[in-house]
Amino acid sequence: MTGTELGITADLVRDLLQEQHPDLAGLAIREVAGGWGNHMWRLGDGLAVRMQRMDPTPEPQLKERRWLPVLAPRLPLPVPTPVRHGEPSERFPKHWTVMTWVPGEPLDQASITHGTHAADTLADFLQALHVEAPAEAPTARDRGAHPRNCTDGFENFLQAVAPNDIAADVRSIWDDAVTAQAWEGPPVWVHGDLHPANVIVSDGTISGIVDFGDMFAGDPAWDLAAAWVLLPPGTASRFFDRYAQADDAAIRRARGLAAMKSLFLMLMGQNGDRGLPGGKPNWGPQGRAALDRVLKGV
Repeated sequence: MTGTELGITADLVRDLLQEQHPDLAGLAIREVAGGWGNHMWRLGDGLAVRMQRMDPTPEPQLKERRWLPVLAPRLPLPVPTPVRHGEPSERFPKHWTVMTWVPGEPLDQASITHGTHAADTLADFLQALHVEAPAEAPTARDRGAHPRNCTDGFENFLQAVAPNDIAADVRSIWDDAVTAQAWEGPPVWVHGDLHPANVIVSDGTISGIVDFGDMFAGDPAWDLAAAWVLLPPGTASRFFDRYAQADDAAIRRARGLAAMKSLFLMLMGQNGDRGLPGGKPNWGPQGRAALDRVLKGV
């Protein structure tokens, strides 16, 4: 389903700006390809309009509005920061937000060629993000749990996409994560959705992180899985050495979660090949490459 099918067009975006933020209505508006929960439009050179689309509730946008201004100043990479709020109206009965634009290309459309630099950059970013969250921080709903509580989802993904020749090895990694000790520290800020479309790349390395709609306070292993899901082969050890805050149990949980996330990417690729809504054909090869890194542990 496209934004056009939902009635989200450049003219609608401009009309909404004219109604609620007329000083921005004269800026150039360009559609951004991709997106599922939200439909993105570039606004001038430095802004973007994030339109609620498939997300069933406005909660992800409202979370970003509340917490990104708090988090952004202490993060070492650019992240989208809300600058204006768009409220539901007769023209568009959902939420929309004007945010800063993070320049570069999403990793699902680019590649990392400077692996060591990218590993250090991601480790520094997560080290800065993973600090104790306040009591009023959001908690996770469909993610954030210990792997033992996610086994049904893992099994569904495994049955759907894992080739028979590696299924046993993938399940072994998951079983190890299930037996790892749970996170015993205080809940820390977690991005929660670090996959290739939410990581921005410039000049062959990571240059920004976007889409914090799933952020929560909880177990950092959900982000640490990115060591295998995002980074090139042979850089996971470098990442964990630089991060320096993950014990053996956290790494085991993260590796199992990385296996599950890789299977999910493969499933989205499979759905894209079949022309199903929300499918991403280019995610399939990226998911399989990530799963290979998980299996090798590097």
